This record gives sequence, C-alpha cells and structure tokens, in this order.
Amino acid sequence: MRAARLIKMVLLLQSRSSMTAAELARELEVSERTVTRDAQALSEAGVPVYADRGRAGGYRLIGGYRTRLTGLARGEAEALFLSGVPGALREMGLEDAASAARLKVSAALLPSLGDASRTAAQRFHLDAPNWFAEPKSPELLPAVADAVWDDRRVTARYRSRAAEVERELEPYGLVLKAGVWYLCARIPGDGDFRVYRIDRFTAVTAGGERFGRDEEFDLPGFWEERAQQFARSILRAEVVVRLSADGARRLPHAVGPGTAREALAAAAGAPDDDGWVTVTLPVESEEVAHSQLASLGPEAEVLAPESLRARFASDAVRLAGLYGT
Repeated sequence: MRAARLIKMVLLLQSRSSMTAAELARELEVSERTVTRDAQALSEAGVPVYADRGRAGGYRLIGGYRTRLTGLARGEAEALFLSGVPGALREMGLEDAASAARLKVSAALLPSLGDASRTAAQRFHLDAPNWFAEPKSPELLPAVADAVWDDRRVTARYRSRAAEVERELEPYGLVLKAGVWYLCARIPGDGDFRVYRIDRFTAVTAGGERFGRDEEFDLPGFWEERAQQFARSILRAEVVVRLSADGARRLPHAVGPGTAREALAAAAGAPDDDGWVTVTLPVESEEVAHSQLASLGPEAEVLAPESLRARFASDAVRLAGLYGT
C-alpha cells in the first residue's frame, strides 16, 4: 500500500512543477505529516525530492528527474479507455485505477504535452443521465463490474415482474443507457444472451470459475439489436393522425425520431388541401398515445381509434371552458 502511494507521489510531482503538502495530502488521501514522512523516504531512496520552505513553498523534483515506473497494469489500461466517463468509472469502482493510469500516462509524456489531460477534460464531458432524472447508482454495480472485468461467473438473484429468481450468469458487458445500468450476460449451457437491469439484482455472488468468453461477441451490436427489438415489442397498438406541417415537424419530439420517420415515410397519400398529412403511428397504448400527442396541441387531429378521438374531443371542450370567452 505504501509503495503504491510513494510511486503515485513521484508521478504527481513529475507531472507538475511543484505541489504543496496540503495538495499532496489531498491527492494521496493522507495527512500532511504522512506526506512529510513519504518525501523523506523517497529522498533516502535516491529520488531527488526537494522541499521549498515558506508560505509559497512545496515539494518538487530537481535535476529533471523522470521515473521509468510508468508501466500500466491491465486494470489501469482498461480504465483509461473509460476516462471520459468519470461518473460511470466512479459507480463501477474504477476511479482509482483510472486516476493511476492517467498519472502514468502524464508522466510518460513529453513536458510540452503535460497538460494534455487537463485540456481534454476542459473540452469534453459526458453527462449520461436524462434531464430531470435523479441519477442513482445500483448498490451491486461494483460487484457486477468486477465480475465483468474478470470474466467470472456469478450467481445472481434477480427481481422480475413475476417473482424473484436465481440464475447463474456469465457477465459479458455493461451498458449505461440514459442513467440506467444494464448487464448483458449469457446463461451457461444454452448460449442465450439476455439483458438485465442491475438495479433489480438483489444479490450477486462471484464464483471461483472463469468462463471462456466468445471473442465474436460484439457488445455495441448486440445492444443495438436488443434495443430495437425492445422498442418494437412495446408498440402494440396503432393510431391514425392528421398532422399539419408544424405537427409533422414536431412529431419526432412527441413519439421518438425512429417512429416518426417511419410513419411519415409511409404516409397515406400527399398532403391534403390544407397541407396536412395522415399517418399511422404504432404506439405502446392508448394512454401513452394520449400523453404523447397532446404535446402537439392543435397541430394534430386523431382520426382513429374512436375512443382516443373522443378523449381529445373531451379535452378540447374542457380547454374551451377554461380559455373561452
């Protein structure tokens, strides 16, 4: 533990011209007294750490010293590729590995490139959760992430709609979609891949056995295919709607870009004399369609089913009562 801290201290000083004891203590998560002892230990070991006294003082390396202890461990290298998603790293328990990897890369760079990590961070940040959604990290996510990185089978208890079930899984990959974490896993024996919401796991136990990963498995491709299947599976009803030009323009914001694009491409005939088009929309339910199409206001007219048209007619009467003279 101390050896790793000493190496990190050297890398920190190598990547910056000078650091105060307070700054080092904060980065290393130790006391300033420990920083003083560590600096002395490095000096005794031949690392030229120099302490400047006074209010503006601090620690620095002298003589252009550069350590060669910059080799990345496997976990650090893997975490480095995710360093653009700091929130995801933190939730998976990989923040320390990514920090160590960035330090080692910074130490290996030429002095003129020493600020590369800072300038990149100033120019790109990924905020994964949706607006107005409270991000919540699943309690068991770090355990699942460990098993994914280590190709280790797990026994998991999962809360489905019907009941809580226990399954043995081969965890292949993690997906963060709109602030929700999913596990793509294979069930041993049948080779079937499935998707699980991690916040529905109630227990996860990693076994001692590693599984043989199918190197042909393509996580992005698998997720895209399953996401499209899911989107199609929930669209169990249809509604017929007339749309003004403005309504057609706003339709993707109401029902989703893919659904709107397909519906408008398959529109029945040319625009009518008023410039309106008639489209058939696949929807999850009449209740969901009512909520989605209400956002279009007077730029949309529901033609079918009659029950949904009647709901909008009732809305119109109520609105007229509220706003009419």
